Amino acid sequence: MSATGGGGSGQEEDKKPGDQAAHINLKVKGQDGNEVFFRIKRSTQLRKLMTAYCDRQSVELNSIAFLFDGRRLRGEQTPDEVKAFVTPHA
Repeated sequence: MSATGGGGSGQEEDKKPGDQAAHINLKVKGQDGNEVFFRIKRSTQLRKLMTAYCDRQSVELNSIAFLFDGRRLRGEQTPDEVKAFVTPHA
């Protein structure tokens, strides 16, 4: 997974397939086009990702909104909960 950066790509091969299924790679794209990549568990509340993004960008959490497909994300949601609202495109 070169998108997440770092030299740890060999470590992913050592993980069990079930471990990889429990995680998801997410990209947060700012209004300026800057992209930040995260790898979190599917059951992790998005607040953790939001806080980490704000720390990296030196902005206050309450000063920005996180959107997915035009819908505002809430911190207590998980990636699996958000995925449940996504309609597959044909």
